[in-house]
Amino acid sequence: MEDEEQLDLASRLTQDHHQSLKLWLRMLSCTVKIENEIRSRLRSTFNITLPRFDLMAQLERFPQGLRMGELSKRMMVTGGNVTGITDQLEQEKLVVRVPDPKDGRAYSVKLTPAGRKAFATMAAVHEGWIAELLQDVSAADKGQLIELLSDMKQKLRTEP
Repeated sequence: MEDEEQLDLASRLTQDHHQSLKLWLRMLSCTVKIENEIRSRLRSTFNITLPRFDLMAQLERFPQGLRMGELSKRMMVTGGNVTGITDQLEQEKLVVRVPDPKDGRAYSVKLTPAGRKAFATMAAVHEGWIAELLQDVSAADKGQLIELLSDMKQKLRTEP
């Protein structure tokens, strides 16, 4: 019976299935390796976690601030996680909550001047780390990968 189940599974798998799975695992593996190294470096160099860095990066892109729900959506984490990270950064005077001018019951989160300065320093170092980690990939290969992954992202957006 076990051989029949394996044969049935094998008959459903095509070369494209195998190739798609292999691609997904390869992309995931590369992402995890880079992410783990960046996490470690952020912690040892700046005593900051990757989620806190990511939240500051979102706020740097939106100087007018973002509401908590928008931060949660952009970071793809729960509202509770965003609240906890914001609380920590607020205690360190890197972000501030301000009343939302469009809705007096809601708050937006903004980087403070100290937060902007700290993030600018971290972002420059972070960019150098990424360049270092990917230094053995040629410029042509980077360009091709960017193009291919952009195309994939677009297709993932439009397919059901």
